[in-house]
Amino acid sequence: MKAILLPVAHVFATVLMAFAVTMLLPLVMAIWQFDPALWSFLLSGIATFTLGALLWLLTRRFRRELKTRDGLTLVALTWVALPAVAGLPLWHYLPINFTEAYFEAASGLTTTGGTVLSGIEFLPRSINLWRHILSWLGGMGIIVLAVAILPLLGVGGMQIYRAGMPGPMKDAKLTPRIEQTAKLLWAVYAGLTIACIVCLKSAGMNWFDAVCHGFSALSLGGFSTYDASVGHFNSLPIELVLIVFQVLAALNFATHFLAWSQRGVRAYFQDAEAKAILGVLGASCVGIAIFLCVKSTYADFPTALRHATFNVVSIATDSGLHTDDYSHWPIFAPMWMMFLSCIVASSGSTGGGIKMIRTLILAKQANRELNQLVHPNLVRPLKVGGTVIANRVVFAVLAFVFLYFMSIVTLVFVQLGSGLDFMTSFSSIIACINNAGPGLGLVGPGSNYGVLTNFQIWVCSAAMLLGRLEVFTILVLFTPTLWRK
Repeated sequence: MKAILLPVAHVFATVLMAFAVTMLLPLVMAIWQFDPALWSFLLSGIATFTLGALLWLLTRRFRRELKTRDGLTLVALTWVALPAVAGLPLWHYLPINFTEAYFEAASGLTTTGGTVLSGIEFLPRSINLWRHILSWLGGMGIIVLAVAILPLLGVGGMQIYRAGMPGPMKDAKLTPRIEQTAKLLWAVYAGLTIACIVCLKSAGMNWFDAVCHGFSALSLGGFSTYDASVGHFNSLPIELVLIVFQVLAALNFATHFLAWSQRGVRAYFQDAEAKAILGVLGASCVGIAIFLCVKSTYADFPTALRHATFNVVSIATDSGLHTDDYSHWPIFAPMWMMFLSCIVASSGSTGGGIKMIRTLILAKQANRELNQLVHPNLVRPLKVGGTVIANRVVFAVLAFVFLYFMSIVTLVFVQLGSGLDFMTSFSSIIACINNAGPGLGLVGPGSNYGVLTNFQIWVCSAAMLLGRLEVFTILVLFTPTLWRK
């Protein structure tokens, strides 16, 4: 076991030291603003870097090339352990316990957007900036960022990339070398973030709010600098900018790169996922707006369409920003939004849930099974967007969806057993495992996860990590086969 864990611990130590450096950003903000959180970031940064350095020194003689098993272990270790150190400044400065600090940090790194904090607009800017930095770093995955630099240290990156990237078809690469792929994805991600920030500033936000909400939009992180989220601004231009960039963030970043390299939008029309996502979102926004208008939730259709479009897009793409307390809408609308959060995001995006590609594969497989009931000898390959999907991918998708729903059922029952009502139990797990942020009931957009007990918060934290690592990466660590030589 030592031979397996110590080389992984050596690489994790490097990640830990690199992560400590990111605390310099809120530290600079704290110095600039003369806010009292300065010492929290200084002490936390020093403690995190020191811990990483000591671990690196103790494990440096175990340095070697990582295997697939090592990559899986490193990914799980990174996502489970980083929230503990990322939450240190919050735990030190805010009147919250370690459980709540871990949840807040995990919510940022997994781009969930659920929060245990109230009075967010009154927090020091350094604290708010740190929350949004966590979301932005988690958006494309800290592991993918590490892949871009670990080859320089002589540590293989392919195993880490395959374990850390979302989606069922992880073998697809933009470039022959994995570190080049990671750098290209980050370049696209950073470029879209900058564009979003500039557009938000032009739409009326100040620079600080624009940066924070730009980080949230591209990471689909859902954090805001106000308790009322985007509803605080009551600005249609701001909402339109965020809608556009949340949709872009929900699409495959490889498709964005292809569109940029081809200097056109043809790549989007050739992407079966992108077409399905846009179709489902468009129909849902109009449908929910009509439904809210018929139910007299809003006085006129334009107002209904405005609120329906923003909130449907935000929840469906697993962002979590909101303009209104949609938990007060007729129950069909928020439940439909929760359902969309399970399926809408694309593979290779910053969203969570099952992913649209898996939804398309399941739909095609169901149709193929129905046809074979009528024609038992029929041989028809499964295609999505003209691409033949291998049966091994279909089987993997079926296994993933089974584990995904069994995880939801298990965690919902755990929450029910802890004393939560059904709506809060169900929606909190759905929202956390899809990394969508607010749920319904006690954890709706008008409230937060701070109303839950410590045990219930840990259950939600587990759901966030399961969702971000797409269930398999966590559960495979508990299979005896993985640890056999």
